[in-house]
Amino acid sequence: MQVLQVQLEIGADPAEVGRARRWVRSRLAGSGMERDEPTAESLVLIVSELVTNAVVHAGCPAVLRILFGLGAADAGTVRVEVADECATPPSPRHARGDDTGGRGLELVDGLADRWGWQPEGAGKRVWCEVDRGSRGARGRATAGAVAPPAPAPALTEPCALARPA
Repeated sequence: MQVLQVQLEIGADPAEVGRARRWVRSRLAGSGMERDEPTAESLVLIVSELVTNAVVHAGCPAVLRILFGLGAADAGTVRVEVADECATPPSPRHARGDDTGGRGLELVDGLADRWGWQPEGAGKRVWCEVDRGSRGARGRATAGAVAPPAPAPALTEPCALARPA
């Protein structure tokens, strides 16, 4: 089975989140995934949340990668990875009713079949996998710095604040 990997460099600007969503929609369509397919909608939302975490919470440029064709040929798994230069581990938050933020990693956890994070160079990589045709959130991995490569939660503080001056 052949795996297709595509990637997009993301600047440290919140406007990049919209560009990432448009980019992933076009790549999903190019892979043969219908725009209204539930898996496509979930992947766009996941990308939006993970890229937001990198550029808004970490304040760092990032690299978004999507890998198509993983897993069984009949189901197929799509893997989303966002790597940034901030070493601060992702930390899921639990938003209250009227909070305007803090739901990103909870959404990723609910939509992905597996997710986690791992250190990468001076930063980290947050990843998740969605099995095409699944109803999501089956057999999720526990978040954390563990092998295999893992998806991660949202950050609670900007990376710039976590780095020494």
